Parts: sequence; structure tokens; C-alpha cells
Amino acid sequence: MCKVKRSWPLVASLGVTQTVAWASSYYLPAILADPISLTLHIDVADVYLAFSMALVVSAVFGPMFGKAIDTWSRHSVLPVSNVLFAAGLALLGFANSERELYLAWFVIGVGMAGGLYESAFSTLVRIFGQDARPAITGITLIAGFASTVGWPLSGWVLSYWGWREACWTWALLHLLLALPLNLAIGWLSAVKPSAMSDARETFESKPSTRLEPSSEEKAPTWRQVLLLSFVFSATWFTSTAMASHWPRMLEATGVSLLGAIAIGAIIGPAQVIARILEFGLLRQMHPLFSARLAAMAHPLGALMMFFFGPLVAPVFAFLHGAGNGVLTIAKGTLPLALFGANGYGYRQGWIMFPARISSAFAPWIFGLALTHWGAAALGLTFALGALSVLALYAIDSR
Repeated sequence: MCKVKRSWPLVASLGVTQTVAWASSYYLPAILADPISLTLHIDVADVYLAFSMALVVSAVFGPMFGKAIDTWSRHSVLPVSNVLFAAGLALLGFANSERELYLAWFVIGVGMAGGLYESAFSTLVRIFGQDARPAITGITLIAGFASTVGWPLSGWVLSYWGWREACWTWALLHLLLALPLNLAIGWLSAVKPSAMSDARETFESKPSTRLEPSSEEKAPTWRQVLLLSFVFSATWFTSTAMASHWPRMLEATGVSLLGAIAIGAIIGPAQVIARILEFGLLRQMHPLFSARLAAMAHPLGALMMFFFGPLVAPVFAFLHGAGNGVLTIAKGTLPLALFGANGYGYRQGWIMFPARISSAFAPWIFGLALTHWGAAALGLTFALGALSVLALYAIDSR
């Protein structure tokens, strides 16, 4: 604990930059897809397809950025991602054709590969080593408000100026706010307590790209890696599907559009509340216990929607947000607890590769399910959630 008591400036900086990164990429299509499609005279599905392509791009480039953080540039990857984000968002704002739309999202996808949680978690592991769990939880506490901040801000700029101006606003926030904060990571980590510095020097003294464990670490087994990859793939599919189609999904159950947006505002605070619980009560538990508990939340909420309908939509929103909030932490802490800190970034890039691919197709697949099945589309995410719980119970924490 003493190693991270004075880490709050670093954690706060990364929390803010992650909020900007997620709000300007992952949560952008839900607000801007319709106006973009109208301006460019294309189907809204094509806008989501461009977003899906960006997620595939992020999957392809993810291991490369993870390895870069492991080896030589733990302080450089996140600032580079801000430049990429800004360039992609600026291009998106200037897009006048479908080809330019795809080019913009390609650049944003590369930014996502180096600028979202995986890179932030890997950076923290390079700094804190095996003791990174509290810091990982800390940045997710702040970035848990990405949808709560991002959706209203994008909607406000859209309503007063337009979708192009919304893209340019996010680009400026990357350059004027997120980039300076990410550039300060090196200085902020350099002023940490000596215990943390010693831990960082010890960690960096080892060749960090190898996947073989040290005498104190456990060897990753194919069974553990595959189960973990499946869990993250299934849960991230659900997270992306909900982020992309939340208003439309609730409308299918009988909730009005304004009601769906208002209920959706519960998700961000629910994520933060759950992360506070993880930081406090669940902190002494193995991350596998937290992950199992969190994985049950979405399927439980979906089951309640099946039986009680839109009356329990706020409860469903809270359960989904809470589960997603803790599972986001688990994506960083569970591989660390199971496999150790050595080679974390590179290994994390490959463990999350299937998850990035599944999330890439989530908006399209869940959108089709909503079109053809209506509210019954929740059965898809319920099934994935139930299978995730079973997979987590099949992973041995010893």
C-alpha cells in the first residue's frame, strides 16, 4: 500500500486521459453515427462497419504496442496514441465520402491499439510491477465516467454546431489535455516513493519480452489463456454491443428514447461504484473471485428484463454497469495475478486480441439481432454472460 499512496497524480492523469480516449472513440458512434450517415448519404450500418474495422485494426496493432511498452518505450506509447487519435478525429471531421470515413477510422483504430486500457495497464505494470492492482483500479474509477461525460458532451456539441465540430472538439482535447498529461507520465513516475522505484528497477532489469516465468511466477497454460481469452471476448462483445446500441435496445423493450438515454446515464456511476467496492472490500480477494462475481451481473439483469420488462430497466443498467466496471479491472489484474508481471504488455496484447475482434463485430451482429429479434436480442448477451461465468469457474487460481 505504501508504494501507491503517493501515486495519485499519476493515477489521476491516466484516469483523465483514458476518459478522453474512450469517450472519443469507443463511445463516439452511439451519438454521431446517425448524423454522419445522413451527411455522407450512406447507411448507418456502414458507419458502424467503419467503427468495427477500427476495432480490428486495434487488435492487429495491440501486441506491437504492448511489446513496445514492455521493452523500450513505456512512457512514449500513450502520448503517440493521442497524436493518432487527434489525427483520426480531425480526418473524420473533414470526411466527405465513405472512403475518407474508413481512412479516419483506420487512424483512430491505430490510436485505440496504443491508447486504451491495455496500454495504460501495461504502463502501470512497468511502473508498479506486481503491485499494480490498486493503480489499475484507480484509473478505471475515473475513466468509468467516459460514457457519462462523452455522450452528453458529444451530444451537446452536435446539437449546437454539428458532428464535424464534435470530432474536432475531441481532437483538440487529445492535443491540449490528454497529450500533456500522458507526456508527464515519465516525470510523475520518477517522483514516486523509493520503494516503487526499486521495484521498477528490479522489473526493468529482467528481459521483459519473454513469456517464460521467473521462479516466483506461474507458467501460463494454454487452458488458462484460452479460457481467459474467451471470457474477455464474450464480455467485451456485450460491453461494445451495449455501448453502441443501448438506446435502441431499450426502445425495443418499450422504453422511450429520452428514457433510454436517461437510464443509460446510470451505467457510468454504476461502474464507478463497483470499482470502489473492488478497491475496498474486494481488494483482499483474488481477482478471479471479483471477475466471477462481475460476470454474473449482466446475465442477471437480462434475465430480470425477460421476466419484468422495462420496469426494471434502471436495475438492468446498474447491474450491467457494475459488472462491466469490475470486468474492466479484471482485464488488467487477472492476467497479472495468474501469470505475473514479466512480459505483461506483450502477453496482454495477445490475450486481448480475440476480445478486440469480437468487439469489432459486436455492433454489427447485435444490430442485426435487434433488427430481426427485437428485445429478444438480449438472449444473445445473456448466453455469452452465462458461458463466461462457467469459463471463469473452470480457471484454476492456484
